[in-house]
Amino acid sequence: MQMRLLLLAMLIGSLTIVADSRKAAAQAFGVELHATANPAAGGMAGVSIARPQDVQSAFTGNPATLTQFHGTQFSFGSAWVEPTINVDNDATLPLAGISPFEARSGQPGSALANIAATQDFSAFGLPVTWGIGFLSGAGLGVKYTTEPNSNGSTASLLALNVASGAGVQLTERMSVGAQLVATTSVLDGPFSGLSSATTAYGIRGLFGTTYDATDHTTLGCYWMTKQSFLFRDAIRLSIGGGAFSAVQDVQLDLPETFGWGIANDRLLDGRLLLATDLLYKKYSETDFFRAIWDDQFVLQSGLQYALTSKIKVRLGYSFAENIMLDATSLSAGGIVPPDGLPAIQYLQSQFPAINEHRVSGGFGVKDFLPGVDLDVNAGGMFFAEDQFGQSSADAESYWVAFGITWRFGRGACERLPVPDNWCPNCDVGLGLQ
Repeated sequence: MQMRLLLLAMLIGSLTIVADSRKAAAQAFGVELHATANPAAGGMAGVSIARPQDVQSAFTGNPATLTQFHGTQFSFGSAWVEPTINVDNDATLPLAGISPFEARSGQPGSALANIAATQDFSAFGLPVTWGIGFLSGAGLGVKYTTEPNSNGSTASLLALNVASGAGVQLTERMSVGAQLVATTSVLDGPFSGLSSATTAYGIRGLFGTTYDATDHTTLGCYWMTKQSFLFRDAIRLSIGGGAFSAVQDVQLDLPETFGWGIANDRLLDGRLLLATDLLYKKYSETDFFRAIWDDQFVLQSGLQYALTSKIKVRLGYSFAENIMLDATSLSAGGIVPPDGLPAIQYLQSQFPAINEHRVSGGFGVKDFLPGVDLDVNAGGMFFAEDQFGQSSADAESYWVAFGITWRFGRGACERLPVPDNWCPNCDVGLGLQ
């Protein structure tokens, strides 16, 4: 009974963060999620570069951290993200058939999946850990089709990643890692005309390192290459009078990203883990997004406190720059909208990367079942609004996420995964005895 009440209290506490953040679009940095929806890292605002607390985060940031996962580990994570985006357009775009309107996006919330598995090769005397992950990499969408004056305006981008790589422990204190990420991306819209959901494929690399500066402090950094997509035959632009242009391709990139992180567990006899990450995303050098966004700095900070040997609670805060450009280009992704600058500013209102503040919290239970860990988190992105010429937008969101991790073999669990009555003297459950 005591254990159930404690778990219920933790869940209510996590959901309270969400309720307080209702005035808080998905938690992406630009369009990329990184570790913000992962089972444990999500409760720490996505902090994961130096010491990730879940398997998935070794595939959304620093690949060198793979060496921190021992034995065989498999983790399934899922999240629900509920954004609210409103647009107030005062511009008239005669060729696109768009006139002033005000509406709330009809795009529903999104179910995300993040799945990963790792295997170390210590049984062969090799300081190597290999892994593979299937991850929700990026996404953003708005839908104003119920508003006649929008002329069916829709914009949606989705990226699903399959990542595989390895980490190598070079010394007792230093590890390096590399991964290859293959991505399927789907683009719908965002220009006015005849379009449909179009698929493209891209690859990118991740390279990173970690270093234990002291017994309590770990430093980490990584480099993620730019990823390019070519959405072929994606759009026929509306050019007025019911006429349309020839079919055109859309070029779109996800940005080159640099990340630095530090984690320390010296305080409170090692029960308190403090971690901070800094990201720099070069949107100014990407096709499509450089027309509407600038480069972005992201600061993430989180803590994890071990209440018992089994239960950990987490809190996090992140700040991401508002990266909307004041002076924009007249083309985006190789497309030149016929209504000129007002059309690009209207495009900005469909991709509002304006939210600066996010909070999150969660908890984890080690050996919730023998050899099985449970993590839960929730959070929100605070309300923000911005003006783009004669168009404006505001956005807020909340999300909930959880994950279950199975650990097998070396370093997986302190006891065999058997029922309690098979092993009456083993330490199982929540560690509340």
